[in-house]
Amino acid sequence: MDAKARRTGRATLRTVAEEAGVSTATVSYVVSGRAGRSAGVSEETARRVRAAAERLGYRPNPAARSMRTGKTGVVLLSLTMLSDPWSQAVAEAVNRALLPHGFTTLIMADDDWQPVLQRQPCDAAFLDFVPASPDARQRLADLAAAGHRLVIFDERLEPNDFDVIRSADMPASRMVVDHLTREHTKIGCLTATTRRTKTNRFHAYTAGLAAAGIDVRKDYVEVYPRDAAGAYAAAMRLLTLPDRPTAIFATTDFAAISAIHAAQRLRLRVPEDVAVAGVGNTRESEQMDPALTTVGPTDFFDQLAEIIRARAVGEDDSPGRLHEFPWTLFVRDSTQPRGE
Repeated sequence: MDAKARRTGRATLRTVAEEAGVSTATVSYVVSGRAGRSAGVSEETARRVRAAAERLGYRPNPAARSMRTGKTGVVLLSLTMLSDPWSQAVAEAVNRALLPHGFTTLIMADDDWQPVLQRQPCDAAFLDFVPASPDARQRLADLAAAGHRLVIFDERLEPNDFDVIRSADMPASRMVVDHLTREHTKIGCLTATTRRTKTNRFHAYTAGLAAAGIDVRKDYVEVYPRDAAGAYAAAMRLLTLPDRPTAIFATTDFAAISAIHAAQRLRLRVPEDVAVAGVGNTRESEQMDPALTTVGPTDFFDQLAEIIRARAVGEDDSPGRLHEFPWTLFVRDSTQPRGE
């Protein structure tokens, strides 16, 4: 271990270089995120350096890097519903992608992203909700013009010196509703108060029922707030109706998972007594028992994290781009008994 590492007990560029069998310049390239742009550092070498850095517990010095590169080492995530597995999966994937580069991920837990971005310098920011208003679009344009690297999850926006992640949830949600109407006529809905999911996904529910010749019953529609207790309570109200639904469409996986927990509390079998389906294709949807029928993009979170990472480290300095993610219906145990 070099002298500085011995004095401080911390790994340095030199100790990582010795561990990986490369030069300190190579380590600097890799941990700063520049390896992907340098023809002199192979992917195999970059992997070896990252593995050595992780073994030794190496963390870049943010202040020194900021002075040297002009970067802050900070990525901001604006996530409107932190208890939602979708938001948690975004944060986990971004942390996983950025940790080898020494970045710190900060989370904004509300929609008021503009003042935070104006106060907090960052190398990239992800926004999962933007109001559909000219004022909001102007604020985005102003931030982009000021040099902010923005990645925005939105179905309406077009790239304008920022990246747009587009994933059309209206037709995808219809796939879930149509799947349920093939076997059920008494279909309840758990719909979010979250603005990002409220309109399109609920409209998919009403349109899907209409297409199947099923009337929408007001007592079959429950609105859940932005917390686990609220979603669970809304599901309990549906499932304790005298004439309860035999299937539930939830506008998020978060609420669908709460509905399954509520059904289990009431000793209802899923899917035999009540089928449940959600939207989002979160990791929890596949891992729980019974596995949740849902709709969503494949490998969305890792691909999103890579887009944010490329912007943060400066590998992608192109103008803002549109990234479209097609959705797939995943039929699992919560709507289809095992063995069918």
